[in-house]
Amino acid sequence: MMLRWPEEEARRAALSERGEARLLLVDQGATAPEVVDALEDWIRVPADEADVRARADTLERRRNSRQYPHPTVDDNGLLRFGTSWVALAPVESRLVAVLVQRYGTVVGRQVLTRAGWQGVVPSRNALDVKILRLRRRLAPLGLSIRTVRARGYLLEATGASDP
Repeated sequence: MMLRWPEEEARRAALSERGEARLLLVDQGATAPEVVDALEDWIRVPADEADVRARADTLERRRNSRQYPHPTVDDNGLLRFGTSWVALAPVESRLVAVLVQRYGTVVGRQVLTRAGWQGVVPSRNALDVKILRLRRRLAPLGLSIRTVRARGYLLEATGASDP
């Protein structure tokens, strides 16, 4: 998707949540956006049509290469990635389900807290402790949870396993 920046900031956020590729068209004089994941890029306009097409094609290739393999989590709390799996506790399963749904994109702390504890307000560092434990549990599968400063967390493949 090509979006005007900053006019379509709300649309950008919605597309990011869905894991869609985004090319931001930045007007002369506008402040360039901070790129938050690999499915986003920007170019200052006016720009050569070939340059815009090249960036859009690169984003599309990134999106397609990230689609498979894709981790899954089932109703029994089993996280599968490639030929490996791990059983998760209920809170861990709910957290990972959100991360899997938005695989490769940033998920905010508030979204994860609401999903993990469903109406209960956990202690201040409960999410941090769960993420730390999940990182250890997911590493053997070839998955990692990265912290994106002031944004949230991102689930991605590390290449350490054979998916």
